Amino acid sequence: MKPFRKGDGERSGLFTRRALLLAGVQGVLLSALAGRLYQLQVLETQRFSTLAEENRINLRLLPPSRGLIFDRTGQPLAVNRNNFRAMATSDRGRGADVLVERLDQILGLGATERNRLLRDLRRSRNAQPVVVRENLGWEEVARLEFNAPDLPGVFIDLGQSRDYPEGELMSHIIGYTGRVADEDLAGRDDPVLQLATMRFGKKGVERSLEDDLRGRAGAVQVEVNAVGRVVRELDRTEGQPGSNALLTIDLDLQRFAAEKMKEHQSGSVVVLDVVTGDVIAMASTPGFDPSTFARGITQGEWRELLDNPERPLHNKAIAGVYPPGSTYKMVTALAALESKAIDPWTRLPCLGFLELGNIKFHCWLKGGHGSTNVVEAIASSCDCFFYEAARRAGVDRISDMAVRLGFGRMSELGLPGESAGNQPTRAWKQEKVGKPWQHGDTFNLGIGQGYMTSTPLQLAIMTARIANGGYEVQPNLLLAKATPREELTPPPARAKPTAPSLRLNPQHLALIRDGMKDVVNTGHGTANHLRQRDPALMFAGKTGTAQVKRITERERDMGITQDQLPWHLRHHALFVCFGPVDNPRYACAVIVEHGQGGGKTAGPIGRDVLVETIKRDPSRRNDRFRKMASR
Repeated sequence: MKPFRKGDGERSGLFTRRALLLAGVQGVLLSALAGRLYQLQVLETQRFSTLAEENRINLRLLPPSRGLIFDRTGQPLAVNRNNFRAMATSDRGRGADVLVERLDQILGLGATERNRLLRDLRRSRNAQPVVVRENLGWEEVARLEFNAPDLPGVFIDLGQSRDYPEGELMSHIIGYTGRVADEDLAGRDDPVLQLATMRFGKKGVERSLEDDLRGRAGAVQVEVNAVGRVVRELDRTEGQPGSNALLTIDLDLQRFAAEKMKEHQSGSVVVLDVVTGDVIAMASTPGFDPSTFARGITQGEWRELLDNPERPLHNKAIAGVYPPGSTYKMVTALAALESKAIDPWTRLPCLGFLELGNIKFHCWLKGGHGSTNVVEAIASSCDCFFYEAARRAGVDRISDMAVRLGFGRMSELGLPGESAGNQPTRAWKQEKVGKPWQHGDTFNLGIGQGYMTSTPLQLAIMTARIANGGYEVQPNLLLAKATPREELTPPPARAKPTAPSLRLNPQHLALIRDGMKDVVNTGHGTANHLRQRDPALMFAGKTGTAQVKRITERERDMGITQDQLPWHLRHHALFVCFGPVDNPRYACAVIVEHGQGGGKTAGPIGRDVLVETIKRDPSRRNDRFRKMASR
């Protein structure tokens, strides 16, 4: 037996104290662990249960069905069609690079689409799905389904895309939809606009009625697995479809007008109801196919549209600005009559030119028209009469009358992209050109040239206000709107304008209408070849030819004709008209870009379109008209 030593007792005591200390530390740690477990499993059980549920269940917004657009007779202009699309989800972009690489191998995304998809996946929050590709074919769907195990978070969805049955015929009026851009969100807090599948109106009625057409979002609650794939749908709340819209446009007349413009490279036709302001037709040629934007336009297609010299993306009816030429002479005449600068019996001489200092202002008729009054001057389009009438009235009175008749400001039509044109004044020239107004500027303004520019829509508004007796009728494109559950019916027809009066002398307006009547229906009128023999179809009008470039004295002496000039330097051809002549209901304005002569080029188009409009008027249509319209 080993003898007991004095140091053994001390070591044994030290060991015991260490063991007790270690046991105490362990006890504290176990107590802390037990307390934490109690906190997590008992005190905060509801919070972590909710978090776990949020990981398992996603609440996703459902984009509403976009409202449909119809013409005044109920023919569809913008509809929705179902399409298959590939969607993908990720946790704030985690694994997005690998996923996009796999999708590129299967679908051949290309660099632009890859970059867009990566950006969308990284921006996505709360596992909201983003669009991989829309309008999938059966082969693409099959490839994705076959490779589904290697594509976590990717699924096939049945969505809707916008379809435009009339293609380019209605492209400028209807516009198109596209992806929601940052500028589209300004002033709007609708959460549905954050969805990757959402489309937003970009031009035309699609843009102007965006808030009505969009509708309200629904919601779906789905259970997802660890990789974000939907396991099952738990709950669904359907959204509210957007309102349907009934436009004032008559699709058949729109087609007729576009057909009449077909042989010309570029131009526009506008038809207004002079009582209601309804836009019955508004054709701008050439157009574009809005479906290419709805499906996603390629870089090549976009560049081709931008480089086209005929500007197919440009709605010439509201955004094309041109000198109004002789169609503006009614403004000058009214300004001179209303200001008493001339009276109905005033006769002014025309020798073929008028001199101002050492500058000659020529009339279009080389030998001149002799002595004419205001009605005769409108009928024969005598430039010298309107030079002098403009000088007597002055720029201020002419500009004031022009604004009252619709020039120099945008209308209340509401389509995006409308131009106000330019109604020049003394102050405008001083500010923009840095020079004072001159007498020569007044001469040019009197015949619709110089700094003066207008749109075809403004010319139609002017003609409508003259035709309806001087009421400030405004153009209108929307006939009615209603939710899909409501009946979409047009309002009752009106027989008289309800717009405010322009307070013009009725006798002066009658003189202007008489002059326009003689333009078409007398032998000395500039458009007498357009005369209609049937009294029910007779109309009044005014020709116009707008200079694109100034004609020099040398070119005038050499007798250079418009046909000898390049297309882009030829005059614009204009024609405005209203009918029936004794009880006006419709006004029409036509511009043919570089069409050379108003009576020769634009006049026949205006005649055919206006006569067709009168034939289609339901308030005038009888058996004889039906037979005529069917020819």
